[in-house]
Amino acid sequence: MLTSDLTINFRRGTRVFPRLIKTDEARYLQDAARLIEIFEEFQERTRGELEAELEEYVGTGTDYRILRGLIKLLTDRCEFETCAPADPVEIRQKVFLEAGKLQPVLPGSKEKAEILEKAGDKFGASPDSIFENLYADLSANQRMISFEPISPRDLLDLYNLAQAQAILYRAVEMKISVRPSDAANYRAIFGWIKYFGLIHSIEGNAKNGYEITLTGAASLFHRSQKYGVQMAVFLPALLLCKNWSLRAEISNKQGPNLFYELTSEQTELVSNRFDEPEYKNPDIERLKKNWEKAGGDWRLENNRRVVDLGRAAFVPDLVLISPGGKEIYLDVLGFWTPKSLEKKLEEFRAAGFTKFIIAASNELRGSREEFLKQVENVIIYKTRIEPRALIEMAEKLV
Repeated sequence: MLTSDLTINFRRGTRVFPRLIKTDEARYLQDAARLIEIFEEFQERTRGELEAELEEYVGTGTDYRILRGLIKLLTDRCEFETCAPADPVEIRQKVFLEAGKLQPVLPGSKEKAEILEKAGDKFGASPDSIFENLYADLSANQRMISFEPISPRDLLDLYNLAQAQAILYRAVEMKISVRPSDAANYRAIFGWIKYFGLIHSIEGNAKNGYEITLTGAASLFHRSQKYGVQMAVFLPALLLCKNWSLRAEISNKQGPNLFYELTSEQTELVSNRFDEPEYKNPDIERLKKNWEKAGGDWRLENNRRVVDLGRAAFVPDLVLISPGGKEIYLDVLGFWTPKSLEKKLEEFRAAGFTKFIIAASNELRGSREEFLKQVENVIIYKTRIEPRALIEMAEKLV
């Protein structure tokens, strides 16, 4: 992902576009290849050494923002680690403690050698190693221990995708229209929305297609930065799906809000998600584990239905099944706000649908406003969803 200082976009009327580069252009492929080589060459060396080499390569050319963007994406593929014989903080404490006994300590002096030798004895390292690792925990002194390789063309594709993602950091709202599709495509789109915990509402049906509204980070007052990242990383997942069009309203401090539009037919953006693991919500996984001990005669199963609510649609995570076979649907929210929860409840009331439970984590509440209403279909939980509380609620709903 790119930071805001590395993003480049332009406007035409009320629309905003990411600045995309031509991924088959020789100069960009050459730059990408050289930058990848530098990262590969500097494995096991310090971040400071790597950054000095990159700084020399970037220079002051006209494409420096593009090059720095490519560098940011490559840095995200690295793992850096503090490599020292002991915790550098403990090394410094020992060295400074010994130095305090022998003041003054001059460079190259007998006292300096004695101090480093004592510290080396304590940590099982040579005096030279102790001196070299006094500040090994500083960012510039961390060593690159791994680098995930990538081809030059894939890096340029990733850069274009990151430019588009960055626009969505400031999204107020995103509307996705899904044309009539097969069930697998619907499940994929709804599944990705759930995977990233996005605040959403769904209208329509399988026959005519769906209109999905996602709440953007710019409309939240709490956890907006974290949520904005989730909105952005949803884009490459959506690119894997078909038969959709997107229109995102983007906050604009200089004037009226702008709009970013995209369709599944576009060819400029390439998804980097080729092998994403199956969606797993840790709260749901914990609930399933606890259910075996506390579920009693009720069964808990994964839901694979899209529940038709007339004008709206409901995609619950799980279904609770009573001993008599009655079903109560359970939806575990990702990010949410009291306003979005109330809107969802209004959809159920309009459809006359009551066989549902919504579980909302107080930790993922995207607004400082609390949901104070007592609703028999809603459970607000702090750390985990209690099976007994679900069963007690479900028994009142069957």
